[in-house]
Amino acid sequence: MYKYIAALMMIALLLTGCGGRDDVPEGVTEIVFWHAMGGPLGEALNELVDEFNREHPEIHISMVNMGNYTALSQKLTAAIQAGNQPHIAQAFEAWTAYYQKGDVIVPFERFIENDPEFGEEDLEDFFPVFVESNTIDGELLSFPFNKSVRVLYYNRDLFFRHDLDPNQPPRTWDEFREYAKILTRDTTKDGSIDQYGTTIRISAWQFQNLLLQAGGRMMDEDYRKPLFNDEAGVRALEYLRTLLTEDKTAYLSPGYEGQRDFTASKVAMYEDTSVSYAFMERTGIPFNLGLAPIPIDKTRKNIISGTNVIIFKNEDDQVLDAAWEFVKWFTDTPQTAKWSAMTYYMPVRQSAMQEPELKQRIEETPGMADVYDQLNYATFEPQISEWFELRRYLEEHVIERVVRGRLQSKTALDNAAKRLTEMIAKQEVPEFAQ
Repeated sequence: MYKYIAALMMIALLLTGCGGRDDVPEGVTEIVFWHAMGGPLGEALNELVDEFNREHPEIHISMVNMGNYTALSQKLTAAIQAGNQPHIAQAFEAWTAYYQKGDVIVPFERFIENDPEFGEEDLEDFFPVFVESNTIDGELLSFPFNKSVRVLYYNRDLFFRHDLDPNQPPRTWDEFREYAKILTRDTTKDGSIDQYGTTIRISAWQFQNLLLQAGGRMMDEDYRKPLFNDEAGVRALEYLRTLLTEDKTAYLSPGYEGQRDFTASKVAMYEDTSVSYAFMERTGIPFNLGLAPIPIDKTRKNIISGTNVIIFKNEDDQVLDAAWEFVKWFTDTPQTAKWSAMTYYMPVRQSAMQEPELKQRIEETPGMADVYDQLNYATFEPQISEWFELRRYLEEHVIERVVRGRLQSKTALDNAAKRLTEMIAKQEVPEFAQ
């Protein structure tokens, strides 16, 4: 029944256009924005969009929440095929590469070159990793929107109780293993562990971070050859497997189970996105919370996550210019600082770090400055459409099978590399390509 209702909703959406409003006053340019922000993140986005609409009475941003990224991706593809795509939308780099093949998005050079209020100094103010990750085949195809880094959250109270310095979280893989051993306890003395050092959620993002920290790379510079199946990739997987099966200081936790166990003090250390903080604040943290950069191995390299924003082609230049006005405003220093302070997404501009609201938030939160500093060592995922599918394959057929002891690390990684190579060789062109 659910699938039937969902199908009807999809058909209705496509038949009625891209989901705009009927009550937008005449003379006001409506921009339809498809996104997937929920909870406190959605509330923060609503607040900023309402502010933009008040400050720009000639433009109205109409937001349509697609619930999650999977639904957003599916509905965007269906809408593009039907010619009813929104004006702007969130998109991962892999999606953007796919839309580029279909020639349905507008490069941002079109707007920057014609905007006297946005110059080279503005672009230079963006953290370099965000400009690089949004530039594909030499064109700036998207703008950074909700970008995050991984964070090591830890229970300072449990550290103190077990004679660990709450101000000295583990900085390396080896230190993390030792801390996890100390913090894994049978507190009730009944023969079973009831307090774990950490927990692991199957995550391609975490694997990629570990891979880079171990000195590896995901692909070559031309995105033609997978490189993640080398010694560094094996080391990354074996590190996770060791925590689970040899040290027995971790367990697998699906979805948000690990976050819930962490806030319930069943887990001492928990690694996840920086925006997890916003959700934990909402539900309440009944202990002294610590934040730190993720532990490193050979390098401090890390992978940013989150989406960017794209502008779809439109025959009406007024619509395109209005869409750019919103993107430019949202990523300007005051707004990106406010967005970061409310959600713990990363500010996209370096100047935002000096904005009073964000500066105060960082100063009031021990460890937050070091977390944000990870941006200076950050890189991004491969900018090819095939990578989005490969991420799922890594989670389901590589990481999970290895940590559960069903496949050897090298074999699983070689299988994934072969699969990606075959997908790249096909070079499928989107059905909506002109």
